[in-house]
Amino acid sequence: MTDALPLLPEKPRRLHLNWLLPILVQPRRTFEKIAAQAQSVWLTPLLILSLTAVFQVIAAGQIKQQAALSGQVELPPGFEYYSPEDQAQFQKAMEATQSPTFIYVLPALAAISGVWAGWLLVGGLLHLSLTMLGGRGAISLAMNIVAWSSLTFAIRELVRTASMLITHRLISNPGLEGFAPGGDGGGALYLVAFLSLIDIYIIWHIILLILGVRVASGLSRSKVWAGVLMVILPVLLLQALLTHLVSRLSNLTIIRPFF
Repeated sequence: MTDALPLLPEKPRRLHLNWLLPILVQPRRTFEKIAAQAQSVWLTPLLILSLTAVFQVIAAGQIKQQAALSGQVELPPGFEYYSPEDQAQFQKAMEATQSPTFIYVLPALAAISGVWAGWLLVGGLLHLSLTMLGGRGAISLAMNIVAWSSLTFAIRELVRTASMLITHRLISNPGLEGFAPGGDGGGALYLVAFLSLIDIYIIWHIILLILGVRVASGLSRSKVWAGVLMVILPVLLLQALLTHLVSRLSNLTIIRPFF
């Protein structure tokens, strides 16, 4: 009688494409599977988020190229009062920014960097806030939950990409930006930048994040809400501040290669 051969351990899967739809329609059951994983399973959603971000850059780049070919160049305020030398400098700068590097490569790199940097920031802060509230989960679990709950932003990128491809226009007034009060002051412009970040997809993301943390951490509902909002609200305020500062700085010069 021969001894039975020992079973080889199953090789961990790097991609979990079978969770993409369930995380949106059956989030609780999917988060239970994610919480049961001993290894990191964040790669799949981050790859999807990176791809959809690149898709939007490509769609926006095509519109910008078509606008440049048709002569539709956005001139800075008071351009007619610039000296001939400054006007020539602006025209030369605009011609330089029509290269594929400025239209596609750099914006794509910035979009991908934003996806990964945002994930690292939110995941690290979420683990810190939950630990302060009594959670004992590993940081890898927090990173997994943040990555999978961020797939709502991939849907937003696909919707925006489809809109640009259909209308041949760039996205204007995203989120609740249209409800911001008028004004040219710093506070009003900062409020515009903040409201542009608020839409149904960020709300969906917060709901999934709360559900995932609730399933994985075992903390009370009030602590989960507190832990998530302690992270999301400051991150949104910081993102709006950076957007506002970049917008203000871009208006200080006639050379605006990224906008």
